[in-house]
Amino acid sequence: MPGTDVTADPWEYCLYIPNDPRAVTVSRRTLRLILTMHGLIRLVDLAELLATELISNAVRHTKGPAALRVRWSAGVLRIGAWDADPTPPEPPVPLEQVVDLEEGRGLALVKACADLWGWQPLSREGNRGKVVWCELGAA
Repeated sequence: MPGTDVTADPWEYCLYIPNDPRAVTVSRRTLRLILTMHGLIRLVDLAELLATELISNAVRHTKGPAALRVRWSAGVLRIGAWDADPTPPEPPVPLEQVVDLEEGRGLALVKACADLWGWQPLSREGNRGKVVWCELGAA
């Protein structure tokens, strides 16, 4: 059946979004469609949670556009949120400390749920800013 071979060749998508809170929902639904079409339905719920946190931070804490980047390679799903602000993200606080907070849980959830996460500054081909990313294994 096409679209269900998770050992297939690597692929990558990038969705550029405006600085608009509605872009978070658009990103989440786009990610669900991408993963479903590539036969990775078992990763959808967790991937949606992580992408929502990453994109929400990009939209909430910066003034410019953002982008959702999704890449599959060698059995690993990488989800990234690009924004134009090169300022590093605030380090996540331990998840048990943010349970009662209204804000500030995003990166704590990412750290707790992803196999790996990080960020990197960008300044190539005229693009500036940073990417905050996380990875999920297919297992």
